[in-house]
Amino acid sequence: MSSTSRRSFLTKAAGAAAAPFILPSGFLRGQNAPSNRLNVGFVGMGKQMGGHLGHFLGRDDAQVLAVCDVDTTRREAAQKRANETYAKKKDGAPAKNVDAYNDFRELIGRSDIDTVVIATPDHWHAVVAIAAVNAGKNVYCEKPLTHNIHESVELIKAVRAKNTTFQTGSQQRSSGEFRVACELVRNGVVGDIKTITTSFGDPAKPNANPEEAMEPGLDWDMWCGPGPKVPYSSVLSPRGVHNHFPAWRMTREFGGGMITDWGAHHIDIAQWGLNEDGHGPVEIVAPADHANAKRGAKLIYQNGVVLTHGEGFGVSFYGTSGEVHVNRGKIKVIVKGETVAYYDSKDEACKKTTLLRETTKLESQYLAEAKVKLYKTKKSHHDDFVDAIRTGTRPICDVEIGATTAISCHLMNMAYWHGANIKWDPTKREFISGGDPKWLTREYRGQFKV
Repeated sequence: MSSTSRRSFLTKAAGAAAAPFILPSGFLRGQNAPSNRLNVGFVGMGKQMGGHLGHFLGRDDAQVLAVCDVDTTRREAAQKRANETYAKKKDGAPAKNVDAYNDFRELIGRSDIDTVVIATPDHWHAVVAIAAVNAGKNVYCEKPLTHNIHESVELIKAVRAKNTTFQTGSQQRSSGEFRVACELVRNGVVGDIKTITTSFGDPAKPNANPEEAMEPGLDWDMWCGPGPKVPYSSVLSPRGVHNHFPAWRMTREFGGGMITDWGAHHIDIAQWGLNEDGHGPVEIVAPADHANAKRGAKLIYQNGVVLTHGEGFGVSFYGTSGEVHVNRGKIKVIVKGETVAYYDSKDEACKKTTLLRETTKLESQYLAEAKVKLYKTKKSHHDDFVDAIRTGTRPICDVEIGATTAISCHLMNMAYWHGANIKWDPTKREFISGGDPKWLTREYRGQFKV
């Protein structure tokens, strides 16, 4: 694309987050592309995207057409990886090289791309996702889906209006230990749930990173995007290819701390177990000394269950006749005072068993005739997404599940950031009392708005 035509294209595409690119898609929901392959583009080529890119590069029913990142080194490294992977394939390789873009609007504007994977920093998620959805693309977007509650509401609206396939990157939904744990809870194996403890890290603080000199090759204005243009810091965006998760997530401007990071995983599982998908808490309680507190915020649900941000196993359900504790690769179930299943790879006492053995035992003993059977991913979270595209069904972590989990995380952050004790309407998604409407959104900078 020439520089003149590129400028013209981007000028016409200004405001893309609001209503961009109503274009045909080659592999729409429930339809097959002429090549019978998904044509995939990737936006945000950091550490998290590495696994996503690798998965789709390994699929025979998908081809990677383009990658996008505002960092030249990351962008070119991802492009090189994809091209080298395809060069080694003798059969079924794409006919042309993988393209690389600095501006996501160029990638989304391509009519030959039908599926977009998004793993940018959080403040970009909704802007890119809504643009992709409005262009008719299928979308896989990392959690938390949004930077604020307003974005969650608008993203749900966009997906439902376009009826595209949308998967949230909450991979725990596709892991057997979490499904089994939630089925135990849903089927009353440990009685009526009274309290839940979710264990994850600290709330975010305002950005205070000092300015650093920046090497050429990073479009810093575009990196900041809809957020404020703060001084450049390698803490926020390390240059080039890196093997860690940058600390932009610990700033309010660009993330939501561990509340929206690991909290988006564990609160998601808590709400799955409570049958609160698409709904959420009705009350939020701030901890004492909220400005300095790192734990203690509470979410209260319509049935009276109190979820506390604390320390523990990961997600712990406490019922009237037992407990269910679950985390990645771990599970512990207590029924009427007796531990009936336990696995933790770091515990020497578990060397003679496996996670699969323990979860299979639980299913056999307690769930063989269960009335509630939850969605079971057949293979992987990515496979579930692709299957949903092919069949025209909703995936295991559809947009409304991911967005309402994000809303719960944002509400918890309000307890820490504002000391707010809130009454919340999860149906209308608005404050009843204790909240300020301006907390629902943010001040958007420049042309990128939701």
